[in-house]
Order: sequence, then C-alpha cells, then structure tokens
Amino acid sequence: MESNNARVIIYHKQKTSAKTLFLSINKSVCLFDGLPTLSSLLPLEEDSQDNVAIHPAAIIADAEQRLGLDKGSLELDSEFQAEVDAPDQNLTIFLLRTMYVDPPRDEVAKHDGQFIAITDARTYPRTELELLRRAYEAIMEG
Repeated sequence: MESNNARVIIYHKQKTSAKTLFLSINKSVCLFDGLPTLSSLLPLEEDSQDNVAIHPAAIIADAEQRLGLDKGSLELDSEFQAEVDAPDQNLTIFLLRTMYVDPPRDEVAKHDGQFIAITDARTYPRTELELLRRAYEAIMEG
C-alpha cells in the first residue's frame, strides 16, 4: 500500500438483494497488512485529524493494482470513517466498494483472498470485528 499508515476494507454489496460480503486475505479484512497486535479502534469523537491527509485516490489505485482489478472498479465509501490506535502510529481505515455486478472472486483468489459474510469473521481480532460492525452500519445506512 502506498501509505503504511492506512488500511482498506473492501466489500461487495449485491444491488438486488443487498447481500454484503467483505474481502478477507490471510484471515484479515484490514488490507493489506492486517492490524498490529494491541491495536484498538478509536471512538469517532476521538479520531484525530492528521496534518497531512492521505488521499484516497492513491489508496484506491494501489488496491486495484495489487488485486489485479480493473481501474475504476473500487469506489470510496465516504460514509465510513475510522481510525485505529496501533502501537507505533494511528492507522486510517478506508472502506472501498467493488463496483462489479458480482464479487471478483477469481481475481482475489489469486491472492489467497475470499469474500466472506460478516458472520464468517467471528474468529477475527476484536478490533477488526468492531471495524466490520462500523463498516456494516455505514453500508446499510448509505
């Protein structure tokens, strides 16, 4: 990822049924490096405003390239906002939606990725579960 203080959560929402799946790689939905041990989700009111903001266009382009997805196939979900307190630095979490009709399963499988339901992540670290809950709320309200 262009910025090592950012992570992305990628999801696919079926237009007709609203079925929502999250991309998981290496038992993590926080791509591409997961979250460090001892990370915790900051409450929204405590999210800090970095002096130098990370531009989402670069993050999106990097994610598309790393996964072998078509340019323009990922879109920022601007309703989502999250920051994680990690041991060395705070991490900005971006929520990206795949714009494909169906989840790009073949493309992500090349990277040992799979799309999972939120219930399939119940064994993931607590911070990731909290991020998924917040992401799911943003997706359903948006």
